[in-house]
Amino acid sequence: MTGWQTIRVERDGRVAILTFDRPRVLNAFDPVLVAETMAALDGLAEDPDVLAIVVHGAGRAFSAGFDMKASAAAPARGPDDWRRVLETDFDFIMGFWDCPKPTIAAVHGYCIGGAFELSLACDVTVAAAGTRFGAPEVRFGSGAVALLLPWIAGPKAAKELLLTGDDRLSAERAQALGIVNHVVPDGTERERALEIARDMAAAAPEAVRLTKRAINRTYEAMGMRAALLAALETDILIESTGGEERAEFNRIRREEGLKAALAWRDARFAR
Repeated sequence: MTGWQTIRVERDGRVAILTFDRPRVLNAFDPVLVAETMAALDGLAEDPDVLAIVVHGAGRAFSAGFDMKASAAAPARGPDDWRRVLETDFDFIMGFWDCPKPTIAAVHGYCIGGAFELSLACDVTVAAAGTRFGAPEVRFGSGAVALLLPWIAGPKAAKELLLTGDDRLSAERAQALGIVNHVVPDGTERERALEIARDMAAAAPEAVRLTKRAINRTYEAMGMRAALLAALETDILIESTGGEERAEFNRIRREEGLKAALAWRDARFAR
């Protein structure tokens, strides 16, 4: 499991550490990172020497989410193209939920958009105190790929965060909403996540695997998977149809750059 371009995989005893390694772009998820992460996660799931997985980000952020520059460089997409892209992105996020081994997210800096959804898909999340969470997609005419937030935080919190596109959610409020398990001093999130992972790896592995499966099946029985797939269909519709906000955001991004497009997006909202 070597030769990765965008990730690193290390071992700490029976714990694997999967690190997103695109620090110059805040570990934004491009197609290469998505493919490499999915392949690495599949390999770790099959490795009998790995009993828990910590996911972390190199540099000053966990991840800024899906790479908007990579998206801007892609040719125009029709509904079938969007379906292929978004189904892959959905599988990438849900791979952490579906992994038979415990997944622990150690987040810091920014945990935004798709990265926020990925942290929700992990079994446990440890956040540095300065972490900022959020899902700003509606602010530029996009949608959530894996609509996990209502299942984790409840409908009231999910509607407030997702319908405003708030991307300044603090670690402390995220913990109060059940999005985060532990808030720790900046710089200690990886070690705290490793402590939890080591405890999970020290437990009886088959009991851990079956207990995680039983918890996940509780949500399946309540219809979570069907609801997520229905929400994915909605996101495919949103991305395919675009709209005035999307068109203007993309024009500014194309002509003036991503920073200017983000400034235009945020200027319309109360701060």
